[in-house]
Amino acid sequence: MPQEDDWDRDLLLDPAWEKQQRKTFTAWCNSHLRKAGTQIENIEEDFRDGLKLMLLLEVISGERLAKPERGKMRVHKISNVNKALDFIASKGVKLVSIGAEEIVDGNAKMTLGMIWTIILRFAIQDISVEETSAKEGLLLWCQRKTAPYKNVNIQNFHISWKDGLGFCALIHRHRPELIDYGKLRKDDPMTNLNTAFDVAEKYLDIPKMLDAEDIVGTARPDEKAIMTYVSSFYHAFSGAQKAETAANRICKVLAVNQENEQLMEDYEKLASDLLEWIRRTIPWLENRMPENTMQAMQQKLEDFRDYRRLHKPPKVQEKCQLEINFNTLQTKLRLSNRPAFMPSEGKMVSDINNAWGNLEGAEKGYEEWLLNEIRRLERLDHLAEKFRQKAAIHEAWTEGKEDMLQKRDYETASLSEIKALLKKHEAFESDLAAHQDRVEQIAAIAQELNELDYYDSPSVNARCQRICDQWDALGALTQKRSEALQRTEKLLETIDQLYLEFAKRAAPFNNWMEGAMEDLQDTFIVHTIEEIQGLSTAHEQFKATLPEADKERQAILGIHNEIAKIVQTYHVNMAGTNPYTTINPQEINAKWDKVRQLVPQRDQALIEEHARQQNNERLRRQFANQANVIGPWIQTKMEEIGRISIEMHGTLEDQLTHLRQYEKSIVNYKPKIDQLEGDHQLIQEALIFDNKHTNYTMEHIRVGWEQLLTTIARTINEIENQILTRDAKGISQEQLNEFRASFNHFDRVSVLWVVHCSFTVSCLDLVCGKYKCCEVRFK
Repeated sequence: MPQEDDWDRDLLLDPAWEKQQRKTFTAWCNSHLRKAGTQIENIEEDFRDGLKLMLLLEVISGERLAKPERGKMRVHKISNVNKALDFIASKGVKLVSIGAEEIVDGNAKMTLGMIWTIILRFAIQDISVEETSAKEGLLLWCQRKTAPYKNVNIQNFHISWKDGLGFCALIHRHRPELIDYGKLRKDDPMTNLNTAFDVAEKYLDIPKMLDAEDIVGTARPDEKAIMTYVSSFYHAFSGAQKAETAANRICKVLAVNQENEQLMEDYEKLASDLLEWIRRTIPWLENRMPENTMQAMQQKLEDFRDYRRLHKPPKVQEKCQLEINFNTLQTKLRLSNRPAFMPSEGKMVSDINNAWGNLEGAEKGYEEWLLNEIRRLERLDHLAEKFRQKAAIHEAWTEGKEDMLQKRDYETASLSEIKALLKKHEAFESDLAAHQDRVEQIAAIAQELNELDYYDSPSVNARCQRICDQWDALGALTQKRSEALQRTEKLLETIDQLYLEFAKRAAPFNNWMEGAMEDLQDTFIVHTIEEIQGLSTAHEQFKATLPEADKERQAILGIHNEIAKIVQTYHVNMAGTNPYTTINPQEINAKWDKVRQLVPQRDQALIEEHARQQNNERLRRQFANQANVIGPWIQTKMEEIGRISIEMHGTLEDQLTHLRQYEKSIVNYKPKIDQLEGDHQLIQEALIFDNKHTNYTMEHIRVGWEQLLTTIARTINEIENQILTRDAKGISQEQLNEFRASFNHFDRVSVLWVVHCSFTVSCLDLVCGKYKCCEVRFK
């Protein structure tokens, strides 16, 4: 390249030139990056990590660069930029004072210089016109194309383009229908430039790299920006001419290749439909947005099962058929001495396989996520119900407690009454302490619901906060009342100890009964027989404590009876109530009866759950017995197909008949797969998540079955293609057997055959589909 095109570190850009270069170079880069589905906004910022710079070089060169670093650290960015600069240098470009560190640091001057170097190498250097190349060749091309136009005199890449007539002349020369050149005036450069730029962007797919104001408002437009813009016109028009020539040649052979063209169209349509289905399906499989209700999540699971059972299998067949059609088309083109079929961009078999891999990648883990979400919602429902029960019990207990603690009855009480109030308060404090554990449980459950992202967490948090605030208020009021009673205690006499004994023993027994009722009514979730057996054992242990509890109840009731006897004997005026506790014998008896009623109900619930778990175990074994047979059968068939593809005897037609019979025997096995699907459906409906009796899952069986069908179909297609090739080349059965024996031996022992005679063999792919159509000479 001439010295004037080198980028000098010490050269200070004119602000107007820098603005033009930024705009032009950014548009030029985006014209190529959009082929890869991306673009840049800020030229010195978006190339700093080197990723889009490497992608730009791959697009414009058609080559693959070294794998980029994906880290965010500075060293990773420098490594990527260095890979890009090394690639540019490998193309024979001399980089003057451009370092990776300056690109990473966002140095605008160095970044523009680097992009200009890329433009020179890949957009301008290869331009050749009448033994001149690069800048001179591009200038000569512009002069030749605009020579017939008046008022156009292209001598350089700056002043000569200011009036806009040069751009309009280039467009009119190649596409006269786009511009009415006769109406353009040399004294109206803004109109000329805007017309050229708008037409080029709309009809020629040349992005707008400059604005008319950038050129008209500058005494001397930036040469590099103009060259870049003009080179886009050169490539657009030269590409159109090549396309027209190719179209003429295609028309001449259209009749000969009509059948192959139809196959190509069918392949393109089938590939497009399959890729479109994959494109629509992947976002659905990647959607991991959970639902708030169990019903909604179970519907998602059912939709996924419908997809696996109904929607995906036909697409698997389409994918297999697509590969078969592609192989058949390539064979026909090879036999016609035609170039191999190259599908549209993004529709290669490898592209479809990659898209299919992305589909299966999105599918992987989706069912597991759904099941985990269902478990999570199940757990949330259980916790929410447990929270409501405990909160209701606590709120019922606290009802009226604040009013009770705020009474000032001790101010007018007698000595015996004040003592009773004091003891009653002590019993309340004991009861309050006993309820501390329930408040902590309520707070812990609320915290767990928050951590599990329960949808109704705000109401749970509000209720929990009210309980905690009320608990703090009860504590403060309790302390205040205790202090007041203690101050009065010195003026009062002791009260009947028998009442106090009743209160002390009744309170914990009452709490025990409340706890027992709560435990007996507590819901449970189990997944194995062992878990339900554990719950049954704990319940039996609880029932074993009932006789001792009944003795305690009788003792407490005996204390009350003794109190009644003393009151009646000594005519004590106690108004028939215990001043130290609110618990009475009727309440104890009622709660005791409730506990006795709940015990058999708990027994029945545990028995029913035990029966359900036994049924789940039966379903596990039923599925495992079939899966442990089908899984090895599929593996055995895969190995047999592998041996058949090597150890084939007889004619190609005999082999094809044998393979089709083998395929029929495999297809006849499908009812057993369907039966296993039915057992799997029963397991899923029973919400069984594991099976220790087998290592096979339904997913393993499905994938193995699909691979087995695909493999036998591909093998049959290979034999069909060999028959087509044999018939087209006219090779005898004896020659075919000799070739097959040679290449079977070659595949197994990997040695060369040495013979003293020389002979030529054509179309060796008759024996093995791996060998391309060629002519090999053995000596």
